[in-house]
Amino acid sequence: MEMKKTGTTTIGIKVKDGVVLAADTQASLDHMVETTNIRKIIPITDRIAITTAGSVGDVQMLARMLEAEARYYQFTWGKPMSAKAMANLLSNILNESKWFPFIVQIIIGGYVDEPTLANLDPLGGLIFEDTFTATGSGSPFAIAVLEDQYKKEMSLEEAKDLAIRAVRAAGKRDVYTGERKIQVVIITKEGIKEEMVEFKG
Repeated sequence: MEMKKTGTTTIGIKVKDGVVLAADTQASLDHMVETTNIRKIIPITDRIAITTAGSVGDVQMLARMLEAEARYYQFTWGKPMSAKAMANLLSNILNESKWFPFIVQIIIGGYVDEPTLANLDPLGGLIFEDTFTATGSGSPFAIAVLEDQYKKEMSLEEAKDLAIRAVRAAGKRDVYTGERKIQVVIITKEGIKEEMVEFKG
């Protein structure tokens, strides 16, 4: 069976006031661009979202599972599930499926008790990030930008600008990452705010 190639660049940056997630909106199949309008950042609750690199169908199924678990947790305990707890839950789900794995690499970002950023591999390996992370085929290029330009006391606006620069830099070098439209999600203790950033030419 011919291997289908997909690629993307997703970014997570944590600062003291919240979390910024960013991703390109291009979906590729082998050497063809299927669409330039796919959302790769999916809200799970009003203060937690995930990004995806990999199979769109797999992450959509996982998002539905996490949303159901978060609703059940809220109903049972009378308080929202934290982003850290959701990351641990997803780690367990992915690890239990390791013989038939979900083809995804996921970043979880949220602000329930505190700003939280986590990176998970397809087998459930979980890393809580203090500052920033990137996934997808363009991640080596994005990480170089983040390493060079991240500052400890960045504002949310500065973190947003840096995330956009990192995705665009990846798009210029990685053929599977789009650079003309970038989805940006900002998560604070007040909730989630999303915007699309478009570049001409």
